[in-house]
Amino acid sequence: QVQLVEFGGGLVQDGGSLRLSCVASTRTFSHYAMAWFRQAPGKEREFVAAITWSGRSTFYADSVKGRFTISRDNAKNTVYLQMNSLKLEDTAVYYCGSKLDTGRYYNVDEYDRWGQGTQVTVSS
Repeated sequence: QVQLVEFGGGLVQDGGSLRLSCVASTRTFSHYAMAWFRQAPGKEREFVAAITWSGRSTFYADSVKGRFTISRDNAKNTVYLQMNSLKLEDTAVYYCGSKLDTGRYYNVDEYDRWGQGTQVTVSS
């Protein structure tokens, strides 16, 4: 079973940057598509970004395009989310998810393993 642990959340000012990391404990990390979702208080978990097993293709929510970048290092079993130009509305708990890479990256129900989440708070 894949276990996921996120790192890198914190408090940042409006317009600032953070980089999240998610480390997976599996010998077959390169078999998995990886994604970041986020959940704000009182809201459903929403898609942020995803990356295919090879890293060749990435997908983004419209709200983060041009500001966030997802990447992965299969040698380190790690996926990253570089977040720039952060806005107040980016405040949420960010979750890393994994799934065998069979396509379909946007739906939360496609992912069967999740990390514990890391809080990102953007302040004015």
